Amino acid sequence: QVQLVESGGGLVQAGGSLRLSCAASGNGFSLNAMGWYRQAPGKQRELVARITSGGNTIYADSVKGRFTISRDNAKNTVYLQMYSLKPEDTAVYYCNVHRVGGLGPDWGQGTPVTVSS
Repeated sequence: QVQLVESGGGLVQAGGSLRLSCAASGNGFSLNAMGWYRQAPGKQRELVARITSGGNTIYADSVKGRFTISRDNAKNTVYLQMYSLKPEDTAVYYCNVHRVGGLGPDWGQGTPVTVSS
């Protein structure tokens, strides 16, 4: 199992930006796909963005053109750069990773993002 530590969440005004980070640590693992999910109050958790080990990405329609996912394989870290934030982006954001060999998914503890209007 890996441990995931997220950071970068916070309070921002609409139109602002935030960058989330998620670092994976543990023994003897290799990461496959990495992603970010979010869960707003009273709603189901939803996929925000995902990136494969080869760098292919997918995004939720609601964030396309505003969010960018990237990863640093040497640091076992995935990032989510968020621009033009909207109040509807308010949620707890969770890091999610799949390990090589079909292991996982592993989840982070979540980092809250609040966008004020």
